[in-house]
Amino acid sequence: MAIRKIGILTSGGDCAGLNAVIRAATDAAIGLGWQVMGLRNGHLGLMTTPPDVVELTVDTVRGDLLRAGGTMLGTTTKDSPFDFPQADGTTRDRSADVVAAIKGLGIDALVVIGGDGSMRLFDRLLAPAGIPWVGVPKTIDNDVPGTEYAVGFFTAVEVVGEAMDRLASTAASHRRIMVLEVMGRDSGYIALYGGVAGGADAILMPEFAYDLDAVAAHVRRITHNRPNPVLIVAAEGIKRPADDRRLGGSIGAAIAAGLQNRTGFDARCTVLGHVQRGGSPAVFDRLLASAFGVQAVALLAKGENRCMAAWHGNGIGHVAMSDVVTGPRFVGRDSALLRAARGIGTYIGEGF
Repeated sequence: MAIRKIGILTSGGDCAGLNAVIRAATDAAIGLGWQVMGLRNGHLGLMTTPPDVVELTVDTVRGDLLRAGGTMLGTTTKDSPFDFPQADGTTRDRSADVVAAIKGLGIDALVVIGGDGSMRLFDRLLAPAGIPWVGVPKTIDNDVPGTEYAVGFFTAVEVVGEAMDRLASTAASHRRIMVLEVMGRDSGYIALYGGVAGGADAILMPEFAYDLDAVAAHVRRITHNRPNPVLIVAAEGIKRPADDRRLGGSIGAAIAAGLQNRTGFDARCTVLGHVQRGGSPAVFDRLLASAFGVQAVALLAKGENRCMAAWHGNGIGHVAMSDVVTGPRFVGRDSALLRAARGIGTYIGEGF
C-alpha cells in the first residue's frame, strides 16, 4: 500500500528524547512527501470526539525540539481502551473506537514511541485491524526486549551519576552511608549503570537477591569498621528487608534504616523519583532518538510492519514485534557491566 499520511504518537511513561524522535520521524516522512499527524495523549487522544490531533510540519519540529524534555504530543500510562473506565464505575471495550479514529483520519501507518507495555497494547490494537505500524523503544528502565538501548535511558543514568557525585561529597563530610533510591520496578539497568558510573559500594537490583546482613558486613569491611562515607544504590523494585515491619515508606529508607541499625553508622536516603524522567536529553539519547526516528520511517517506506527500530552493537537495525511483546527485559548474570561491578568490589547480591 502506498503511504500518503502517517501518525506519530507517544505512549506510556515520559522520558527525555521523545521530542527528538518526533522531530526526526517528521522530517524523514516529509522528505518522502508524506503528511504527518501528531496524535495527542497516546490512545486517549483517539478516543475523543473529534480525535485530538495536530499536523506536524517541518516548521513545527524546528527550533529547540531536539533538546526539549518531555513530549510535545503528551502521553498516558492508564485507561486501556480494552478495559476503559466508565462514569458509572464499569468498564467497556473501546478498542474499536481507537481503530475507527485512525482510519477516519486517513492515516495509512503509525509510528508508536513507547516501552514494552505500549508495544503490546498497540500490537493488540493495530494488528487485527491491518494497520501497518513500527515501534520506537523508549523507557528510562531500558527493559524493552530486542534492543540494547532505549531512548531516555542514558539521560536517567546521567541524573543518577550526578546525584551520586553530590551525595559523595556530603557523605564524606559527615562520614555517612548514603542510600540513593532510583527507578526500576522490574529491571535494574538504571541502578547498575548509574551505580557503576557513580562509584557505588553496593548496587541492589530486582533481579538479584540480597542479604542486608551481608551488605552491612561489606560496609564494615570496606570502611575498616569505622564510620566512613559509603554509597548505596537501590532500585525501587527490590524486596524489602525481612526484618522491616514498617507500613509504607520507601525501600531506600528501609535499606538506610537497616544498615544504620546493623552498623551503628549514620545513614540517610535520597529518593530521585521523577527527576530521572525530566529535563533535556543527554547527547547519546539525542543521537539514538534521531536514528530511531529516521529508521522507523525508512522501515515503513520499505513495507515493513509490526517491527521495532533497535540498537544492536554499534548500529541501528530492527526486530520483529513478536520478539518485543514477550515482556520486560532483565539484567542477566552474563552482563559485562555486572562483571565490571563485581571486579571493582561492588556488592551486587548473593551468589556471586
